[in-house]
Amino acid sequence: MSHRSRRRASLVTVGLLAILLLSACGKTAQGGDADPDQVDAVDVPELGVCRVLTPEDVLQASNATRTLDCSDKHTAQTYAVGQLPAQFEDVSWDDEKLGAFAYTTCSTKFLAFLGADESLVMRAVVSWAWFRPSEKAWEDGARWYRCDIVGGGEQSERYVNLPETAEAMLQGRPQDRWMVCATGEALEGAPRIPCTEPHDWRAATTIKLGEAEDPYPGDRVVEVKTRDFCSTSVGAWMNYPVDYDFAYTWFHEAEWEAGNRRSVCWAKTPD
Repeated sequence: MSHRSRRRASLVTVGLLAILLLSACGKTAQGGDADPDQVDAVDVPELGVCRVLTPEDVLQASNATRTLDCSDKHTAQTYAVGQLPAQFEDVSWDDEKLGAFAYTTCSTKFLAFLGADESLVMRAVVSWAWFRPSEKAWEDGARWYRCDIVGGGEQSERYVNLPETAEAMLQGRPQDRWMVCATGEALEGAPRIPCTEPHDWRAATTIKLGEAEDPYPGDRVVEVKTRDFCSTSVGAWMNYPVDYDFAYTWFHEAEWEAGNRRSVCWAKTPD
């Protein structure tokens, strides 16, 4: 959820964590330009390959889009694959525990692949999606997962092209083309765009609200802590101007249970 505020006063905005969609919608389409050999594949997918995926493809639980050479234009790259643990041997294809496993596994490997920490990744224009076997392949015994980095997030209207390899692309000081901004008077519902494009908002900082084992503190506590922290941290990020606008995106219990412990602070700036 996001809110906008003014420091001297202030406002607010709401959003969903892009990476928490995670292709978990339960749809069975296999994406555009499907490769017949991948549609009901039982074997673990190939690591390191690239594809042209769209936001619509990422909403599917399974994906068989044709691979291409990573020197060609692409919006996705497979950075982690593997067999699911034995505990999933007898579960149903759409068991909700699969999503929790994918969040922990793909997000941890995502940080390592990009060379970034949680705060930086939450402020980057890239995100990740995971895919499972088709329902038919599942019935045939397939028990694998696939994690792809994609050039956008939950509110992206389209994905940007990735470099030939996305590995370590956020190491050091990332280029603005990989950092997330938004345009519009209100942050709520505004498409996320690379900061190289004209924008009004920049994701400046994040706040960590708890540890992995902590119970969800409740919506009110999360929102107030986020608001107060963002008011101060955005001011510091902007070098303490007399008057400034800031916004914040915080998340609810479902995202907390999936593993997210951070909120995002936004600075209103044309730069």
